[in-house]
Amino acid sequence: MRKVNIVPNMITALGLACGMFVIFKVNMVEPGAGTYQMLHASALLLLLAALADLLDGAIARAIHAESEFGFMFDSLADAISFGVAPSVLLLKNLSLEQGTGISFFAVVGAMLFSLCGTLRLVRFNVKVTEAKGNADLQAAQKKHFTGLPIPAAALAAVSANLLLASPFGERMFPLTEKWKAIVLIGIMVVLGYFMVSRWKFPSLKMLHFRVPSFQLVFFTVIIAIFILYGIFYFFPVILATITWGYVVLGWVLSIIRLVAGKKSKTLEDFEPDQEE
Repeated sequence: MRKVNIVPNMITALGLACGMFVIFKVNMVEPGAGTYQMLHASALLLLLAALADLLDGAIARAIHAESEFGFMFDSLADAISFGVAPSVLLLKNLSLEQGTGISFFAVVGAMLFSLCGTLRLVRFNVKVTEAKGNADLQAAQKKHFTGLPIPAAALAAVSANLLLASPFGERMFPLTEKWKAIVLIGIMVVLGYFMVSRWKFPSLKMLHFRVPSFQLVFFTVIIAIFILYGIFYFFPVILATITWGYVVLGWVLSIIRLVAGKKSKTLEDFEPDQEE
C-alpha cells in the first residue's frame, strides 16, 4: 500500500482555514463596520496563510511527499484565502451607499481581483505541468514568476486597506470615504492586472548569498529583530513596506529590461513572455 504523508496537506488546510475564517468573520459585521482591529486581525491571519503556503510545498519537496492531490488542494486553498478574502475585506470595510456608482465599481474591482487571481493560479498550474521533465523550464520557474503571485497581491491589497484605516494612515493620508474607496478600488484593479500580466516578478529561490554562514545567520537575526519589532509596534507600515516593496521591485526590474531592449543581456530573465 502506498504511504500517504498528510503533513503538507495539513499545513495547506491551516492556510485555508485562516482564509475561510477571515471571510466568515467579516461577513458577520455590517458593511462599513469593518474596524481597524478587524482588519489588523485579518491581515495577521492572511500573513499566516501566506507562511503556510510557503511551507507546504517546501516541506512536501523535502520529505518527497508531493502529490497531485496536494498540488490541486494548494491551488484551491490559495484561490479562497488570497483571491476571495481580500475582496470581501474591501467591500465590508468600505462605507458605501448601495445602488450608487461608487458601490458598483467597488464590486467590479473586487470581482476583477478575485477573477484575475483565479486565472493566475490556473496559468501557474498549466506552466508547472508543462515544465515536468524539462529541466530548463523548471530552472526558469525557480528564478521568477510570470505575473504577480497571488499571495503577494493579496497581502499588498490588504496592507493598503489596513494602512489607510490605521491611525498612522489617517494622519498621513486624510482621505474622505469616497476617495479612500476610489484609491482602494484602483489598487485592486492594478493588482488584478499584474497577476494575469506577462511581467516577471522575482522568486525568493533566486536569492544566493556568498557570505560565510555565521555572518549570514548574524545579519538574518538582526534583520528579524527589526522586522518583529516593527510588526509589534508598526504593523500596518511594515506590512505595506514589505509587500509593496516586492511589487515595486518586480516593476522596476521589468521596466529596466524593457528599456534595455531584447538585444541586451541586462536582466534577460525578466523579459516579459510573449502572448500565446
